[in-house]
Amino acid sequence: MNLTTLDQPIPLYTLEQDPILGSKLFSMARFEGTLTHHSELLIPHRKDYYLLGFIRQGGGRHWVDMIPYEPKDQTFYFFAPQQITVKEEPKPTWGTAFAFTQEFLALQENTMLRALPMIQNPENGHELALSEADVVFVEDLLDKIYSEYLTSGVWHQRMLSAYLQVLLTYLSRLYTEQFERTTFSAETQLLKKYQSEINKHFHQLHQVSDYASLLHVSAGYLSEVIKAQSSKSAITHIHDRLVLEARRLLFHSEQSLKEIAFGLGFSDASYFSRFFKRETQVTPAEYRAATRRMYQ
Repeated sequence: MNLTTLDQPIPLYTLEQDPILGSKLFSMARFEGTLTHHSELLIPHRKDYYLLGFIRQGGGRHWVDMIPYEPKDQTFYFFAPQQITVKEEPKPTWGTAFAFTQEFLALQENTMLRALPMIQNPENGHELALSEADVVFVEDLLDKIYSEYLTSGVWHQRMLSAYLQVLLTYLSRLYTEQFERTTFSAETQLLKKYQSEINKHFHQLHQVSDYASLLHVSAGYLSEVIKAQSSKSAITHIHDRLVLEARRLLFHSEQSLKEIAFGLGFSDASYFSRFFKRETQVTPAEYRAATRRMYQ
């Protein structure tokens, strides 16, 4: 597997830079036995957009945040912004992919999409298994979306948004069935908002009280709700996010421990090392060495 180097930090690709789906807010592509992987996708990278796709057949193994996935036929895959992904090798793929940005979700006709489980992804999922009936329904909608994508006119954007709403709502129902997610309550929404704020600010904010201020609730109430909703303490969510990012960088980059520590908001590299070992039972150096031996 390729790695980034000190002179080449993990790149962040915008949708406009995508070699296949390049566009500004929304883009779509079909693959009929074509090679979908360009060289820039064969190194660890992040995307600042959502990427979703139905793989009818083929595709090479890919990694999402250090987890390898062997593509399965008749499966729907989805990626969230900021995850570190990498393809292992170019392989022929049959299927359809589409992508959109946060700005696309902010458009008035698309705002309800943001609340769907497929977009919120509370279970940190990546793939949905489809039944034969699901495949028929999904492929039919993808055909309609692609046809509308290739057209223009006064109603183009509304039609595109309407089809997307139906598709993502259908997939969200499958998501909740496959991940056994319960109905969102006010407390669940607070958990999601808390996790969202952590994703935005974990490089700078490491205390529960910081996030309580952002969410306009008391630290005690926030801690109580988070514990009840997730079975994990509020501070554990912050620590887990820091450890995830540290693991990403230790695995995919050649940044020094000092650079990683400072990038995650630790003023002292030795404190970062003690924190990482406390959370994972191994030092950052031991983790890097062990994962490199295991996966390369």
